[in-house]
Amino acid sequence: MISTSNLSLSFGKRILFEEVNLKFTPGNCYGIIGANGSGKSTFIKILSGEIEQSSGDVIITPGNRLTTLKQNQFEFDEYEVLKAVMVGHKKLFTVMAERDALYAKGEFTDEDGMRIAELEGEFAELSGWEAESEAAELLSGLGIADELHTKLMKDLSGNEKVKVLLAQALFGNPDILLLDEPTNHLDIISIGWLEEFLENFKNTVIVISHDRHFLNQVCTHIADIDFGKIQMYTGNYDFWLESSQLAAKQAKEANKKIEAKMVELQEFISRFSANASKSKQATSRKKQLENLTLEDIKPSSRKMPYIAFKPEREAGNNVLEIINLTKKTEEEAILNDLTFKVEKGDKIAFVGPNDLVKTTLFNILAGKEKETGGTFEWGPTIKLAYFPKDNAEFFNVDLNLIEWLRQYSKETDETYIRGFLGRMLFSGEESLKKAIVLSGGERVRCLLAKMMLSGANFLIFDEPTNHLDLEAISALNNSLIDFKGTVLFSSHDHQFIHTIANRIIEIIPSGLVDKRMTFDEYLNDEGIKKIHYEVYHASAINL
Repeated sequence: MISTSNLSLSFGKRILFEEVNLKFTPGNCYGIIGANGSGKSTFIKILSGEIEQSSGDVIITPGNRLTTLKQNQFEFDEYEVLKAVMVGHKKLFTVMAERDALYAKGEFTDEDGMRIAELEGEFAELSGWEAESEAAELLSGLGIADELHTKLMKDLSGNEKVKVLLAQALFGNPDILLLDEPTNHLDIISIGWLEEFLENFKNTVIVISHDRHFLNQVCTHIADIDFGKIQMYTGNYDFWLESSQLAAKQAKEANKKIEAKMVELQEFISRFSANASKSKQATSRKKQLENLTLEDIKPSSRKMPYIAFKPEREAGNNVLEIINLTKKTEEEAILNDLTFKVEKGDKIAFVGPNDLVKTTLFNILAGKEKETGGTFEWGPTIKLAYFPKDNAEFFNVDLNLIEWLRQYSKETDETYIRGFLGRMLFSGEESLKKAIVLSGGERVRCLLAKMMLSGANFLIFDEPTNHLDLEAISALNNSLIDFKGTVLFSSHDHQFIHTIANRIIEIIPSGLVDKRMTFDEYLNDEGIKKIHYEVYHASAINL
């Protein structure tokens, strides 16, 4: 178990949180949520001992082993991949290293023999005989092909390194597992594997994620950083979200009788109690929910941006046709004879592990890259707006946000521009920020405002949820559900894909998988499962 006692952290006059008293117990998964900059990652680093709190204590049960997801992709570059995973269990790895060094000696002394006997006992006690197979199983589950297991870490791509570091954190059944954004850079299949792993994990998990589906699948509790406090809630992310909205609604209805409020609360709790997502905790969670009172749920202080895309004109029936589209470099064929037709009103999610393929396709369609073969033709009524994954070029200018957004608006009146910025949570002095100093999340909100002003009837998004907080992701999600035009997009956010897309396209080495269905239907389709196995496992193509 890990707990905090009167834990506080401040930087000068700024207080991130103070007098936090929480217990994180085995068998539960705790999702840490909060606005960008609220201190989520900092809190995890305090728990791990990486940084020091201003006051208070972190208490870990003696003998418990704690692991974290490392963020430095280059830390283990000189290690073989399999050994980089096993480093996650420091005690076992130290025993293995000393044991191997002694066995490598040409001649044993009596002292060496005695030490080897001791090490063999420790090795067996720490499940050393199963260590290599467990590490290999974790790597395979995360999509690292067998032939990469004996390569050096420095020979892997960035995404592959992230997966190895995740396997390292999971290795050896740690008592306390701290994960900061573990789904970043993971493809949907690997995320699904991780969800299943954590659902069956019997120890303590504390996780930060902006993936709502992931939080709903794995979390038994939500710890919300808000108002300089950390408040613990029983239930998953959806339960927290709806309970905070219920609290806000009831706070507005100040004159509503307590009895009526309690009835509304009990109806809400009953609905969630009946749909507990994790069966092994369902009974205890139901009891905890049923014991909640009005004082246990509080409204959130966080605000959701207003996002709405309104086309200037309706698109005609001819939208987009792609015929034998090809993009080759000296090293590889990124796109090969890609052919499909986009129909009016399609909302197509491009899925699969190869992000370069999706980005290249979108860049070609948006005119940012040139194809090496094939053609594509836009319908005459189509007006395109594009959200690129790499957006730095838009913000390398010495303009404040009013000046920046005015560049993309037919209406140049400052009040009008300020109104648009206000919808994206840039109000007052915030609207005078320089574009060049914006954070990743602020840049995304500015680009969304630019797209809203365009009046486009065809939108392309390349991983738009990167850098956004949960509130902004939900706002964008809802806006694209409501959008009356056509959308092509990529994302690693399960809920985002499932609730928006009416068609799924996956580009695989042998061609194109194109299904008109929801994302969950796609993932559960037996034919698709067979394709995924053949492509990503049988042929040992890296995820």
